[in-house]
Amino acid sequence: MKRKHVILIASGIVILIAILGFTIGCHNAKQEPEPEIAPLAQGIDTVPMLITQVQKCSKLYTAEYRVHKIITHDDALRLKGQLMSKAFDLKVPLADRKIAIPMDAKIKAYIDFSEFSEKNIERSGDKITIILPDPQVVMTSSKIDQKNVKQYVGLTRANFSDEELASYQQQGRDAIIKSIPDTGIVETAQANSAKVLVPMLKQLGFEEQNITIAFRNTNRDWKSLIRFEE
Repeated sequence: MKRKHVILIASGIVILIAILGFTIGCHNAKQEPEPEIAPLAQGIDTVPMLITQVQKCSKLYTAEYRVHKIITHDDALRLKGQLMSKAFDLKVPLADRKIAIPMDAKIKAYIDFSEFSEKNIERSGDKITIILPDPQVVMTSSKIDQKNVKQYVGLTRANFSDEELASYQQQGRDAIIKSIPDTGIVETAQANSAKVLVPMLKQLGFEEQNITIAFRNTNRDWKSLIRFEE
């Protein structure tokens, strides 16, 4: 009988990205600094300018986690049958196979602003609400710590094949992806996005107490937000 276990060792290190200028951490942003946005007089429509500034970023990475997992597999050979109307299930001596595979992975969360538009903005007088797109989560890398792979193979069993090892690695990736909603990376990405947008809105003349950063209030389809990208 085979038993497979995937053990979560630690949910890695959160790297909070502090970004002072909105275009400075953005994908494909210009290298040269842009002039500061002067506060605008009250009554001037700042929405078109806001949309222009936001759309300059196609992706804003706001959180990064490093995850360490150990994938284990316990493969014991057993002899089953029936003798004199009695069933038996015996473990075959010297026929165990066990393996522990350490895996490290990196996951990142970002906000895609490429389709940011007036639909994401609600303004009432001097109050403004920005409704951000859902954070997207990608696993950007995963690798096995080959030096620390541990395995035991009984005398009567063959070694683990390359095909089996590749299958266990894929199980590890799947387990990491499945655990992403429990890591809090999406909530971290949302909080860090607000830290980027609020200073920019203040430069456009809005008071901080009149700024609201919101997200859609529906149950997330996590599978649609997470993908592997290596």
